[in-house]
Amino acid sequence: MSTEAPAPTTDTDLIADVAIVGGGLAGLSLAAALGTAGVRTLCIDRDSPAHQLGATFDGRTTAISHGSKKILEGAGVWAHLNGDAGPILDIRVTDQNRPTFLHYDHREVGDQPFGYIVENIVLRRAQFARLAELPSVTHLAPVEVTALDRGPTMATITLADGRRVRARLVVGADGRGSLCRKDAGIALVGGSYDQTAIAVTVEHEFPHHGVAVEMFLPSGPFAMLPLTGNRTSIVWSDKSAAVPHYMGLDEVAFTAELQARIGDWLGAVRPIGGRYIFPLSWQHAQRYIDRRLALISETIHAMHPIAGQGLNMGLRDLAALAEVIVDAWRLGLDVGGTATLERYQRWRRFDNVSLLGVTDGLTRLFSNDIAPLKVARGLGLAAVNSAPLMPLKKLFMRHAMGIVGELPRLVRGEPL
Repeated sequence: MSTEAPAPTTDTDLIADVAIVGGGLAGLSLAAALGTAGVRTLCIDRDSPAHQLGATFDGRTTAISHGSKKILEGAGVWAHLNGDAGPILDIRVTDQNRPTFLHYDHREVGDQPFGYIVENIVLRRAQFARLAELPSVTHLAPVEVTALDRGPTMATITLADGRRVRARLVVGADGRGSLCRKDAGIALVGGSYDQTAIAVTVEHEFPHHGVAVEMFLPSGPFAMLPLTGNRTSIVWSDKSAAVPHYMGLDEVAFTAELQARIGDWLGAVRPIGGRYIFPLSWQHAQRYIDRRLALISETIHAMHPIAGQGLNMGLRDLAALAEVIVDAWRLGLDVGGTATLERYQRWRRFDNVSLLGVTDGLTRLFSNDIAPLKVARGLGLAAVNSAPLMPLKKLFMRHAMGIVGELPRLVRGEPL
């Protein structure tokens, strides 16, 4: 971060209250939320919307919890999905196909699904459509950030095409390798699981009836997540050393491996779209804020997909940040000031750290074949599923829905 006085404003500078660096799912959602409230917002995106709007389904999907759906509704994004989201009505958790399993039924906590599985390309198209409706939002794409200067009262972002963006607040939504985080010198803590996830979508013979399955295997969890129609998104975590073998299989052999793990409850399966892999690790930023800077989503945290909470945590980040920004903006206060940013950091740290700890513990508990732990896991699943522990089970279900803790207005279904 430069400590020199920023260059004077020129007629070609782009001016905003908030400049978001990163046009991924979290960055675009934040732009939509702020724009819905009327905050002058600029989103800098290195990808081309025209390219993405013309893309076909590639197999990548995202889990959206009930609470996250509320955020996207409040930001005006959800309406543009046009019903193209697969509801999660039941969740079944099983340990290595043992007869005992944990069953969550959405009717035990209300009449709303636990969440939804949405194709990434469908969600991005909905975000682009929403931004196009908002006069207070400017979406710059495709363009790269080359320099960032965060002064005492204003931040200046230099773009690869020579333009400059000046804003009271910069939001880093630029992923795990965040330029914004590195510019601020914010350190990370984290570690690797020696697991790699294979993401693929399958078509199948029988309907899934909105059932999501998390099956724990010694090499890593195998998740089956319901999409619309007779389609299911698979997130298959395995030992990193074994994944190149599976990725190198031809379509017939790869399908056979999937079928063996899925079983016959969906009938015959057939992969559609591509196969994607991503190494699994966890990380957490030591700070979420710096002068004129706030970080959200994967710029500050990344986790194992065991609970499908990665983007949902990021959406809760942006809901909290949007709320503190809008509150300050309406009062005529500095949206990038220290008091505003510290409120955001205090709000989000506990939830993020807690969920990172839970997912890390579950991954290490279930990704093994140690006999005493296998017995303990079976007893634990059976106990939580029993009547005496029903209140605990309902708490787990509310956590899965993203409606536990100090909830931002958007998660409560209230406007900013």
